[in-house]
Amino acid sequence: MHSIMRCMTELILIRHGETDWNRELRFQGQVDVALNSLGHEQSRRLAERLAAERPVVDHLICSDLVRTRQTAQPSLQVLFPQACIETLTDSSLREQDFGVVDGMRVDDIKAAHADAWARWLRFDADSGMPGGETTRQFHTRVMGAVRRIAQQHAGKTVLVVTHGGVLDMIWRTAHGQGLAGPRQSDIPNAGLSRVRVDGDALQVLHWADTRHLADLPAQPVYDQARLLVR
Repeated sequence: MHSIMRCMTELILIRHGETDWNRELRFQGQVDVALNSLGHEQSRRLAERLAAERPVVDHLICSDLVRTRQTAQPSLQVLFPQACIETLTDSSLREQDFGVVDGMRVDDIKAAHADAWARWLRFDADSGMPGGETTRQFHTRVMGAVRRIAQQHAGKTVLVVTHGGVLDMIWRTAHGQGLAGPRQSDIPNAGLSRVRVDGDALQVLHWADTRHLADLPAQPVYDQARLLVR
């Protein structure tokens, strides 16, 4: 029984703090957008919470994009003050690549890439924006990274700072939800979620905890289901 428990890995999952493009509901994708002032405050609040609660964390890893590195930095200083964030990044934890529409607002996409937008709204697992990843390709990349991290840190707890789309892929996998269809989970900026990885099985322990952000301004919400009725 002890050896079985040792193979389980717990991941504390954090979506990066807010950026101006989040506020504008742009497709950020893999464009290297920095946090805005609220995003920095969210990241500071997250680090304060970790400092107060002192969860057991054995390792930290984040996407290599600047918004995740900036989010992770205050927590890194609390948990591993001697570590360097540049050595703890993993490009496989990046957001989905949206190709030609990276950086664009929905209305601009509808005007400039009407056919691609119509295909996007089908939320088909094997469809993606021109020049970008399909949802299935993205899912394969994300879950490969999750399982590799879990294997490398078996029996440990890892803080993972990443992106909304990455967390959606993890949530879908844990709940046995297919890749087609709009997102159904809440994924707030600087929200805290926790999952347990046991081989190929994922279990959500808790999801989208934002108690540390309670008195901050309301967040912009990317609601895919709402896009269907626009």
